[in-house]
Amino acid sequence: MTDRPNILLITTDQQHFSALGAVNDRISTPNLDRLCAMGTRFDRAYCPNPVCTPSRASIITGEYPSQHGAWTIGVDLAEDRDFLGDHLARAGYRTGLIGKAHFQSLAPPSKESQPTLRDLDFWRGFNGPWYGFRHVELARNHADESHVGQHYALWLEEKGLTDWADYFQPLLGDAAPHAPARHPSGHYWAREGRAWDLPEDLHYTRWTGERSAAFIEEGEGPFFLWASFHDPHPPYTVPEPWASIYDPADMVPGRLTPGEHDANPPHFAMTQEEAPDFGDWHRPWNAHGCESHLYPEDELKKDMAVYYGMVGFIDAEVGRLLDMLEARGQLQDTLVVFTTDHGHFLGQHGLVAKGPFHYEDLIRLPFVAAWPGRIPAGEVSDAMVSLVDLMPTFLDAAGVDCPGRVQGVSQLAAWSGGPPARDHVIVENRHNPVMPHLRTYVERDAKITVYRQGGAGELFDLAADPGELRNLWDEAGAAPLKSRMLHAFLQATMAAEPTPAPRRAGA
Repeated sequence: MTDRPNILLITTDQQHFSALGAVNDRISTPNLDRLCAMGTRFDRAYCPNPVCTPSRASIITGEYPSQHGAWTIGVDLAEDRDFLGDHLARAGYRTGLIGKAHFQSLAPPSKESQPTLRDLDFWRGFNGPWYGFRHVELARNHADESHVGQHYALWLEEKGLTDWADYFQPLLGDAAPHAPARHPSGHYWAREGRAWDLPEDLHYTRWTGERSAAFIEEGEGPFFLWASFHDPHPPYTVPEPWASIYDPADMVPGRLTPGEHDANPPHFAMTQEEAPDFGDWHRPWNAHGCESHLYPEDELKKDMAVYYGMVGFIDAEVGRLLDMLEARGQLQDTLVVFTTDHGHFLGQHGLVAKGPFHYEDLIRLPFVAAWPGRIPAGEVSDAMVSLVDLMPTFLDAAGVDCPGRVQGVSQLAAWSGGPPARDHVIVENRHNPVMPHLRTYVERDAKITVYRQGGAGELFDLAADPGELRNLWDEAGAAPLKSRMLHAFLQATMAAEPTPAPRRAGA
């Protein structure tokens, strides 16, 4: 066993913490369950922000979005700094990212925007360095979205699918010949036919698994690889057999409990209206989730079946990576972490899309860490973890000093069976310049959410009310808890302030 392990980070996108066979017998994930048996499952892991770009940027910076600057989607993460991969590369690691990045916006001159996305001559000559990764292979789309191209499109052409654009929504004009029909509900995630004509062996999940395996095989020395899978992020469509693995009739989505939003800030109840008016929350850019969440339950069950199928497809590719590491004799010397960038709603609290709703469904994550001989095998922990902790933990495992601007904490000792590394997490959420702008502080048994504007908020006693059905914010009897939590929240925010440079003198 080496003291400088390989590091394999495997992520999905928008995976609910319960979409894991080890905690939910309605879904089969044998390879992720195998990883749980190899290591420790952490049931209190959280994202630092419940949308993609901010959360993913926190992984490679170790900072909260309010510090690293990519505070929401549609904002580019600045490249003029050192990232996790830079520090590991200087320590002798091969660093790679295969799959989804989403560090930049869909607006030019981003490398993740049109027309660059489909400029395949550019991608033939570009594999990095980029955001600290010395080697990248990228794909930006989810399902049949139009923003497809990059290295994934090159791979499709190498596989013989020269008309690959016909399987994705067009940039303009009529529907593509092999793209699933959009659902009449008009929701961006909904598809009339959930089974996609794209063959399984040409899907981006297969591409991510295959190319991740190739990165591991094709080099020498320790590696840091981020295998970044795109699903189960909507739209809800996937090739067979995964589209039909689960019967919608067997799905049990979450539901709204009558009256649960009565004490919540107004935007919660507005999601249950046919045509809500969110006003400034839609200017200048639409805030995710600020819309009607009314959606037929039979359609939600169909979506949920596909969502589970997407997870199953990823699980098979995770098995590919674990099998390959084992066959190469590298599993013993590899720190493997599996998680996602943020959670999801599948009917819980009447919600079907992410937004300014910091329920556990959205901010809590599936999370597994395995390192044979170092991290206890087959254990389950309630120690709190945040994605901002990944950078300091990986640097600690590699024996590399952590920069002072990092706000996360190393979890290595805690993962190895020591005491918890933290007793709280902070979750930020700022979609528009001002509204909605909220932050949440979570302890073991309670959580509180504060908004930048107005007097509304949320306070939940997670021990007495794990389903988060009773908001105590305005209850007189909860005033002592509210006061203590607000004070703890302020102290935690101050404690998270970075120290970019050490003090060198008295003045």
